[in-house]
Amino acid sequence: MPQPGTHHFIELAIEISPELHELCIGLLAGEGIESFQEEDHQLLAYLPESEWTDEKEQSIRSVLKERLGTLPNYKASFIADRNWNAEWEATLQPIEISDKLLIIQKSSDIKPKPGQIVIEINPKMSFGTGYHATTRLMLRQMEQLDLRDKKIMDIGTGTGVLAIAARKFGNNRPILAFDNNSWAAENAIENIAENHADEIRVELLDAEEDLIVNLKEGYDLILANINKNVIDRILPVIRKYAPQAPVLLSGILVYDKPWLNKLLKRLGYTVEQIIYEDEWLSSFIKPL
Repeated sequence: MPQPGTHHFIELAIEISPELHELCIGLLAGEGIESFQEEDHQLLAYLPESEWTDEKEQSIRSVLKERLGTLPNYKASFIADRNWNAEWEATLQPIEISDKLLIIQKSSDIKPKPGQIVIEINPKMSFGTGYHATTRLMLRQMEQLDLRDKKIMDIGTGTGVLAIAARKFGNNRPILAFDNNSWAAENAIENIAENHADEIRVELLDAEEDLIVNLKEGYDLILANINKNVIDRILPVIRKYAPQAPVLLSGILVYDKPWLNKLLKRLGYTVEQIIYEDEWLSSFIKPL
């Protein structure tokens, strides 16, 4: 669903079968759309009215037709602003990432398994709650890493769930978590406080424009759950200004694995581990 605030939206109702939802979400995420709602035989995508231009529509039509082979039927409708957050919260259920980690909505009465880590999230967006496969993949990879003594940068933090998880998995160094949306940064701050995760600095920054100056502070691990287009632009920057830092990536469709392999080879990274869920992959990479 759309992000909250005093804005109007365009709803794209795309007629597409459920098995193609994840692929379509990935393609639209590459076009800068981050809010979705899945129904039986259609996918609803939301973007601010101000961003709906003839150029945007043509770009969306082109990418869907190229990857799907045909352009699905769709309808664009004006949607007046309303309390999206309340509607979204009403649909949330606990998400068990693994036997080690459970994500619940704030004030949930769900009982965790013995020894299970609990993260309470009060989301203001659909990405970053654990409901999307890319977030789950990142968290499952993070469980297997030794995060102690690592200075971490979380690019596109959303709800802050990855930064919070890093702290709960034993990280004891400063974490920089940033997003380019003010509502996301505010939400991350709230969730970090609720989970008593100390020394996580949340900033309103752009993943491309502000990256170099922050990388120069020195980081031991970069988390980037974003999208292919942004990864394509920032990974060369990370390689140059944080040449020794491993990177944990997601937001990449399985169909784009050849592109990823080519990019990693060009930049001098090796894949330590790659895992999959639905149409998505998550790759933990290290410099050669």
